[in-house]
Amino acid sequence: MSRFETRAIHAGKPRPSKGEDLVPPIHRSTVYALDKEGYEEGDPNYTRYDNPNRRQLEGLLADLEEGTGCAAFASGVAAATAVFQALDPGDHVLMPDDVYAGNRKLVRELFGRWGLQYDFVPMSGTGRIEEALRDNTRLVWLETPSNPMLNITDIAAVCEMVDGSGAKVLVDNTFLTPFNQRPLTLGADLVLHSTTKFLGGHSDIQGGAVIAREEDSFMELIRDIQVTAGAVPSPEDCWLLARSIQTLSYRMRAHNQNGMELALFLQNHPAVEKVYYPGLATHAGYENAQKQMSGFGGMISFLLKTRAQGGEAGLEAVRAVAGSRLIQRATSLGGVESTWEHRRSSEGEDSETPHNLVRISVGLEHEEDLKADLERALEGLERPAGD
Repeated sequence: MSRFETRAIHAGKPRPSKGEDLVPPIHRSTVYALDKEGYEEGDPNYTRYDNPNRRQLEGLLADLEEGTGCAAFASGVAAATAVFQALDPGDHVLMPDDVYAGNRKLVRELFGRWGLQYDFVPMSGTGRIEEALRDNTRLVWLETPSNPMLNITDIAAVCEMVDGSGAKVLVDNTFLTPFNQRPLTLGADLVLHSTTKFLGGHSDIQGGAVIAREEDSFMELIRDIQVTAGAVPSPEDCWLLARSIQTLSYRMRAHNQNGMELALFLQNHPAVEKVYYPGLATHAGYENAQKQMSGFGGMISFLLKTRAQGGEAGLEAVRAVAGSRLIQRATSLGGVESTWEHRRSSEGEDSETPHNLVRISVGLEHEEDLKADLERALEGLERPAGD
């Protein structure tokens, strides 16, 4: 098997013959002509059902995650929605208590009304997961590292625990990408991505994907939902995403390096109370991170030292975030440019994220420029008495 960097460039592409395009073209047509023999299984028919650019992208993502198949969607939430729609009313789902706020809202406000049962439990250890399993649990949703607390779950241990129960294990691998972590090789059944983030890498593509370890009836149902409900990505977005993935390994190396540099910088900064980054030996999930990751990514969360508590502490964090010049205030992540935010402000009123937590997506700028910008933003932060 070719190495990751080679597969990221060549997987999914048809081999050109003499005179054909070396770079796959964008197939914008929404319909395809049938020959005189009529439609045969596998022929392109209508772009919602199939498109050459989407087919290439799905083959590429399946290859990099070491799965057997992939369904691409128009957004990460659309991909998550398809997974929940593949369950039955009355089925039970386990999710992390600090899961991405959009997926929490999706389960509570949409699928709870539809009859899906759910529990949010701490997943940094396996004990609470085992206690929360029910006879009707059909999906254990892991987010590791979690968003925004960057908690780590032992994927292999959870998969072993759930094996034979009738439940699927899904891992949201958005933060790390298959360059840093491959959950399917650890026993997970499904991997989900918001491809808008690190896979796209340039803050200009929206998409999502579900990749399966086995092409079973559950994945078949997800594919059916993909084309029947119609939340498919455009040919242009598929083409752009496949092009971006060709540089994924080189971008992720830089995200990993800059992420570690800034995590160490923040850990030693007098205005910072605590840093959450799985590459630090002080992180509670460090041992599991070492075991299942090959790199630690570009996402960092940290708590600021503040005089105030509660909402007033949040206002101090907001002022700190507003003080940067290079790092942009933005709610998304995974681009070549660094962004940060006061996370609780983005999550809404029911957020359980600490008021003084800031989440940063470390980009590809020079690390010393990023450190200088962080120093500039944090230097005016009011210190607690005695510091």
